[in-house]
Amino acid sequence: MAKRSGHGGGFPGGGGQNMQQLMKQAQKMQKDMLKAQQELEEQEYTASSGGGVVTVTVNGSKEVKAIKISSEVVDPDDVEMLEDLVLAAVREAMDTAEKDAQAKMGKLTPNLPGMF
Repeated sequence: MAKRSGHGGGFPGGGGQNMQQLMKQAQKMQKDMLKAQQELEEQEYTASSGGGVVTVTVNGSKEVKAIKISSEVVDPDDVEMLEDLVLAAVREAMDTAEKDAQAKMGKLTPNLPGMF
């Protein structure tokens, strides 16, 4: 028969302390993640297209907050160009917001691949 060590469950120093520390770390990570999410929601990202004739602002929740269009680009005979410029600016602003969110959340969860 194998002799058991006196370290309850095989955890050096007692399993209770390790579990408490793990829980504290998890609670801190959750608090940090909530704070980062709130900061991201408040953050605004602006992108432009056509040399600045169309500017779009989105927030970290990926809501479009503002679209500015210079009157010089408004041509009733070329609506498609204006649509393309707006679409390009929206996509760039959304992409920037997404990359920033991934970078910020990735720093908080380096050992949890695939979460964000």
